[in-house]
Amino acid sequence: MAKYKHFIGLGIAGNFALHLDQAGEAEDFKDIITADEAAPKGMFPFYLPNNPQTTAKEILKTYPLSADNIKLPKECVNVQAEPEVGLVCEFEYTAGKLSKITPTYFGAYNDCSIRVAGASKISDKKNWGEESKGFSNTLIKIDKFSKGGVMDNYSICSFLRRDGELIAYGEDVELNGYSYFYEQLLEWVQNQILTQEDFGPLEPIESYIEACGNPTSAIISIGATRYTEYGESTFLKSGDEVLVAIYDHTKYSVDDVISTLSKKHYNVDGMSILAQKVH
Repeated sequence: MAKYKHFIGLGIAGNFALHLDQAGEAEDFKDIITADEAAPKGMFPFYLPNNPQTTAKEILKTYPLSADNIKLPKECVNVQAEPEVGLVCEFEYTAGKLSKITPTYFGAYNDCSIRVAGASKISDKKNWGEESKGFSNTLIKIDKFSKGGVMDNYSICSFLRRDGELIAYGEDVELNGYSYFYEQLLEWVQNQILTQEDFGPLEPIESYIEACGNPTSAIISIGATRYTEYGESTFLKSGDEVLVAIYDHTKYSVDDVISTLSKKHYNVDGMSILAQKVH
């Protein structure tokens, strides 16, 4: 997982209907005006490489990704898994400004988050040290990030294994259920990076990118999906196992995924599976 240490890590908040309400975060964004009601609420940094000198908190320089573990914070706080899609992207610049984003791979991602009221920035809840985020080692190549491409065929679901029992944590949904996806999402991300200001829970992403030396590689998590009733009310504890699966629904059913996870088979063609032990 160290191969992404030179990638900037960015996330998107509010890109799946009702998730912010479930996570108790809708109030944080009450003053954020979006282009339309379905639009995501903003972006946040979860990792800033190359030791940049920025106004961002120092902890964001700590590499947080793991394919195997989630290390809970030392403080006694509630932590929830956030099952979503992670995109590996290439960034291109023109005259020092981000001019093109090209997603190349996608995979199962856990935007694991602290649940605390009154945090000043989204990023305050997103990186508390090493092994605080999750990204699958098994990624799927993107042929084209548009309708008619490979991602049309994929769904995402997630589970918590607790005391030997596998329990649905996030809803089983198709990837095209995201509010913004494909070209609309890329256009939004580029515009958001170039225009987002230090306001409310948001931070000036473009200045962070510049401080990192305009990295040409990025991981962008595109927003957490909705929780099940169990997932909405269940926080992580040591001994749990978080499981996020992105699977080709033209080949597999969710029951096939459950069978695969029950057998602890995590390397399956047509699936990207993230399995993280909680410590």
